[in-house]
Amino acid sequence: MELYMIQSLETHLFFARIMKEHSLFLEASFPAKETRWIQRAGFFREEWEAFLADVVKASDGNVRREVLDSGEVVTPFTMFAERKTVQYTGIPINSEITMEEEQLKGLSESGRHCEMVRLIREFNHKALRLLGGLIRFKEEILAAMLSCHLYTTNYPLLIQHITREAKLYQSFLMHLERTGSLCSRDMQDLLVFWNQIMMEHAQFIRGLLDPTEEGLIDTADEFSKEYRVLLEAAKEADGRSMEALSEKTLEETKRYRDFKMAGAKGINECEIRSIILPLLADHVLREANHYLRILEAR
Repeated sequence: MELYMIQSLETHLFFARIMKEHSLFLEASFPAKETRWIQRAGFFREEWEAFLADVVKASDGNVRREVLDSGEVVTPFTMFAERKTVQYTGIPINSEITMEEEQLKGLSESGRHCEMVRLIREFNHKALRLLGGLIRFKEEILAAMLSCHLYTTNYPLLIQHITREAKLYQSFLMHLERTGSLCSRDMQDLLVFWNQIMMEHAQFIRGLLDPTEEGLIDTADEFSKEYRVLLEAAKEADGRSMEALSEKTLEETKRYRDFKMAGAKGINECEIRSIILPLLADHVLREANHYLRILEAR
């Protein structure tokens, strides 16, 4: 039950913030006339934010230090990125959650008991309910966009992208509730999923940069091509080639993390011309940090 608790909290710390921000990015993308879509996105943003606040309080002393230090929960840019995103969009963000995350303590021996396990089970069931609704909402958005009934400033591919991430989160929670732990994921499945996510990040970054940012556009395009090669290699890999591919992916993802870190800093400091929200730049950096931790722990 201790493993169940720790893995559940670590999963929520990363993914609940991701879902909260997906909801915000959706909310910010709709034209002013689309009040119903805006309100629905705002509902999910508020629900995930309240859920994350509860998870953060329960996580103090109950998650591994390596997760807190990985940069997947918060980065040095998150607080400022939230404030700038509020300034740009007018959408409220509770940055007290970020401050609390920055102060979280790693795993200790105290505080893990039956009451805590019951709380974690409630968290998992609540997150599954929220995920069911959010996934349906994302699928409705995509269907309306593809049938030319809805305009948003998000790419259809981005909606597919964030839906896949929500479904991954959902699958982890269902597995935790069914077995009590998260077994190590098959390395091939892991590489296929996250290499596609990293490739698409590069495609989005390339498309959201100002046309004058030619050097950054070229770099993003190169990362897109390199992750496409890694993705195809992962799909074809067997046991003999998996170790070498994992090592190559690790080195590529370190380079990519550094590119995203420089991008987050440059966007926060208004040194990069783009239509990238500061929080989106921080968001994709955290996902790269998450992938790096998984690759380094393999």
